[in-house]
Amino acid sequence: MLFFIAGARPNFMKVAPLIKCVRACAASGGHDGPALEYRLVHTGQHYDAQMSGTFFDELGIPAPDFNLEVGSGSHAVQTAAIMTRFEAVCLNERPDWVVVVGDVNSSLACALVAAKLGIKVAHVEAGLRSFDRTMPEEINRIVTDALADLLLTPSADANANLRREGVPEAKIRLVGNIMIDSLVEHLDQARARGTLSALGLQPRSFVYATLHRPANVDERETLTGIMDQLMSLARRMPVVFPVHPRTRRRLCEFGIPFENTAALKILDPVGYHDSLCLTEQARFVLTDSGGLQEESTFFRTPCLTLRPNTERPVTIQLGSNRLTSLPSLEADIDRVLSGEPRTGTVPPLWDGHAAPRVLDALLAA
Repeated sequence: MLFFIAGARPNFMKVAPLIKCVRACAASGGHDGPALEYRLVHTGQHYDAQMSGTFFDELGIPAPDFNLEVGSGSHAVQTAAIMTRFEAVCLNERPDWVVVVGDVNSSLACALVAAKLGIKVAHVEAGLRSFDRTMPEEINRIVTDALADLLLTPSADANANLRREGVPEAKIRLVGNIMIDSLVEHLDQARARGTLSALGLQPRSFVYATLHRPANVDERETLTGIMDQLMSLARRMPVVFPVHPRTRRRLCEFGIPFENTAALKILDPVGYHDSLCLTEQARFVLTDSGGLQEESTFFRTPCLTLRPNTERPVTIQLGSNRLTSLPSLEADIDRVLSGEPRTGTVPPLWDGHAAPRVLDALLAA
């Protein structure tokens, strides 16, 4: 039995193709050996409809078999709550594999529980490194990879990182980017959504912005500077800015003015299909999200990532991504707008077929 762990919005696009692949394999009888079963465990790390529920619906993910309903809290409180509740599920169900995806607290917590119970752990999206331990996600990546029995990587740089850390080659499998599986499957639906018409936009004539990381939104001066840049940019072309709940709280707390206008479109968080449509059709993307760096690379949409580093360097080396900072943001925006509307190439194995490779690796391990 396979346990698939989903806890936060970035996880849902990664578990959906795995669930579909296991169901297809079981239905076709394409697996020699014991019946192939899975259980979906939702930790509830993201628990509201905007950050979780709509993604389940759009991605066709079935209701979870187990919902730990941990909710919000500090990193320690949230991680401890997940571990306590997940341990009870594991002791009762005794899965053969716990499959964690990405770099959120849920991935770390469930990997740690499984490892201590002697249950094998597979990490999908293993080996990514920003080399910045001030990021909680970096700690989660390092610890999860150290615990995992099977490390399933999205790109060659991730393999190199793991080898450098002394991970045996036998544990590493390059499977490609599973996020792209969901993107490819849902692209036609995203294009049919009518997102641009609903927002009064034309293709390649607007900017899609998302910002939520503490380094960008938790300091008044930084967030004020970012909003000033967005308002300045909106005088040149429309900016679509779905505001993450964390960012909205900080804007209100700091008394930074923000309002929805024709030029600066302040929205609630958007669903997966709308986000794909906006990413594909934008003139460029401004973000601090890991997933949008990958999705914009697939679409070859220019992307400015407002961070000093990225755990996805392939999006810069091959793709359409570029790191930026608040002091250099205005110049980097000018550079993007004076360049080609499409740039970069799609990395190897970002082809929509990572999930079957993941399943093959699990069955062969």
